Amino acid sequence: MNNLLKMTVAAAVLALGSALPAMAQVDEGMNFTTSFPFYAGHAKMQAGSYRVSQPDMNTSVLLIQSADGRHSAFVDFIPTRSERPHTKSDVTFQQYGDVDFVNRIWIAGERYGVKVDPTKAERKDASAASMVENPISGD
Repeated sequence: MNNLLKMTVAAAVLALGSALPAMAQVDEGMNFTTSFPFYAGHAKMQAGSYRVSQPDMNTSVLLIQSADGRHSAFVDFIPTRSERPHTKSDVTFQQYGDVDFVNRIWIAGERYGVKVDPTKAERKDASAASMVENPISGD
């Protein structure tokens, strides 16, 4: 009986663990425009129009690409959840000093979103300066 309970709990944890990333997918992609340069992972992106997509729904990786295709970056993400569905799509940047980093992405109508894994450079900047959040609406 004890082994059956352990196996049931293990199966439930595995099922839940695999379901959360599936809920945090950026199925249709999202467009946004910034008036400032920013970092997406290790890549410095110029101000302009961008599209966020998830090329492979089986991985926790996003593609952030400029509308003209000149700038792009793959970034790892962590699924996140909010209490209520978001009323609008947005990308939130965290600014340390004069440097902005992509932080979170939310899709309108969804309770699940993504948090971009911070790089070592971002963590270093975070420990050295105060943070300001800059949300940008997407479509």
